[in-house]
Amino acid sequence: MANNTMQMRFPQGLAKALTLSYDDAVTEDVRLIEIMQKHGLKGTFNINSSQYVPKGYVDPNKKWGHRMEKDFVTRLYTDADMEIAIHGYTHPHLESLPIAQVSYEIVRDRATLEEQFGRIVRGGAYPFGTYNDETVQALHDAGIVYCRTTKSTETFDIPTDWLRLPATCHHKNARLPELTQQFITAAPQSGDNAMLFYLWGHSYEFERDNNWEIIETFAAEIGDRDDIWYATNIEIYDYVQAFYALRFSMDMKRVHNPTATDVWFTRRDNLYCVKAGETAEL
Repeated sequence: MANNTMQMRFPQGLAKALTLSYDDAVTEDVRLIEIMQKHGLKGTFNINSSQYVPKGYVDPNKKWGHRMEKDFVTRLYTDADMEIAIHGYTHPHLESLPIAQVSYEIVRDRATLEEQFGRIVRGGAYPFGTYNDETVQALHDAGIVYCRTTKSTETFDIPTDWLRLPATCHHKNARLPELTQQFITAAPQSGDNAMLFYLWGHSYEFERDNNWEIIETFAAEIGDRDDIWYATNIEIYDYVQAFYALRFSMDMKRVHNPTATDVWFTRRDNLYCVKAGETAEL
């Protein structure tokens, strides 16, 4: 009997993807974005949109993690072509609030960011990484399709529970250098799973801990490679959903792609691309 095992591949048939996720919209994001752009990395910045500051204001009691003025925030992430996602309007522990207030925090943040950036916002990260089942349901009901936790898997698995989304690791994880090399040197074969490296943190930590070299080294080593797809969180999510939306005939000799995204996969040691809206013979 023929082996019909198939595995998802990212755009252009790549087997590996990388995305970053950073929280709070603070001034250190400027330097982080410069590092990311220098090495071709992409990612998502999670914003609690009630905490902008007046133009020119700097908190004299803070040495790092300063909030930014609204117009500057808009230009910074728009010009850098980074994804914007919710982080709770006032950055509360969502699971500690009455459900109506949870919904308000999610919807108000989403609506504010959508108006500010002129785009549809569909992702997020949990403030403090905490949540409960009611919070997850409120996110779903508000049209949020993924929300990052603070859990680290130290693996490169493709997520399955997107509203309880774990990362590969935080940038301070002691295994980051090891994981980076493991990911870079991996050479998935036709029957192997696709791999996703998901890094998260807060850019102010680099300033606070005086360790910018962590992200500089990471970006230099893992960036600008032709075997890795560099994408935002929502780009990863949408691509995976497009893959699972493929419709196959019972004998798997015919496939239809009902989405607006070209989808790649391997089957029987062959690489296929099914164009958006196309029906193809395999």
